[in-house]
Amino acid sequence: MTEDRKELLEFPCRFPLKIMGEKHQDFTVTIVEVVRVHAPDLMDHDVDSRESSTGRYLSLTVTVNATSREQLDAIYLALTGHPMVKVVL
Repeated sequence: MTEDRKELLEFPCRFPLKIMGEKHQDFTVTIVEVVRVHAPDLMDHDVDSRESSTGRYLSLTVTVNATSREQLDAIYLALTGHPMVKVVL
């Protein structure tokens, strides 16, 4: 990477992450804990959940106060490596 690379985002900013996984009673709590490692200021009202039409999957939209590209990269790595997570957008 070069230092003159233009960032598409200006930090700090509010950044929504969409996380999907199979419905499990601990899914939301677990995902919030994973994200809070990298974004400790995450509040409960920053998390929105929706069940799939079949009820088999749960989709969370977690909006973080992103402070850097490195922070977002760390969150994505933590989430994509978690066994409960199927997709991160």
